Amino acid sequence: MQTASTKIGERMGRSQELSDSKRGPVIGGHLGNKSIRDISWLLNIPRSTVSGIITKWKQLGTTATQPPSGRPCHMTGRGSAHAEAHSAQKSPTVCRVTKFQ
Repeated sequence: MQTASTKIGERMGRSQELSDSKRGPVIGGHLGNKSIRDISWLLNIPRSTVSGIITKWKQLGTTATQPPSGRPCHMTGRGSAHAEAHSAQKSPTVCRVTKFQ
């Protein structure tokens, strides 16, 4: 018999974040002296994810998603067009940008 947590664990992709409702039971299990293996098995979450959640909670005191570090990369439309045209001039066989004459 499959439970809802099994279906969520199977659908969770590699780049998908865990919801806050799943992070809470991980910390609850840790505070209840459960091992990482037990928490992982009960919630059907990889052990590395459970370990990362617990480590983050110990360091920051929260399991909320933090903003990324560093300045965000911004490239305007003009800058990207310039980059494409410049790469087309260097090696036209690699880049398939058509040039208007």
